[in-house]
Amino acid sequence: MALGSGLTALVTSAVLGVSAVAGHPPTTSRTPAPQAGSSVSASHATWAWPLDPEPRVERAFDPPDRPWGAGHRGVDLAATVGQPVRSPEAGTVTWAGVVAGRGVVVVTHPGGLRSTFEPVTATVRVGTTVARGGPVGAVTAAPGHCAPGTCLHWGVQRGRQYLDPLSFVGRAPIVLLPLD
Repeated sequence: MALGSGLTALVTSAVLGVSAVAGHPPTTSRTPAPQAGSSVSASHATWAWPLDPEPRVERAFDPPDRPWGAGHRGVDLAATVGQPVRSPEAGTVTWAGVVAGRGVVVVTHPGGLRSTFEPVTATVRVGTTVARGGPVGAVTAAPGHCAPGTCLHWGVQRGRQYLDPLSFVGRAPIVLLPLD
């Protein structure tokens, strides 16, 4: 399992109080509940990018076959050290601290969706309400993560289900599902 995937699972279980191992149904939300590898419809792709300008995607979302399996539970976005990290949608900061030596910020959005960002130095405190595009931190260097460059890992979850963050900004690959 890649360090980013493991750290995301660690943040999920230790900080958010859920198990990344157990498979549970997603919570309800205003946004449709896509399956682990699928996209949100284009009409729901209304979030902003957490970095400005729109960054290059260094590593795409790669959901695991099983909840405990290896995969990449978010996307890595090209960044520079010190670059501001912004909330892609309005929400409340529900975690801002260090996990496994990396700064992590979690924003919980209406409808139960959560965005996680690492490695960052938080510029907000837990309980802070942030607007869409509001600053939540600054990118920090993380040895080995996207080396030799710097990147921001952005994950999105609904309950225990990992979603492709690019679905929310209209950039996820199209996934066609068979009709039953």
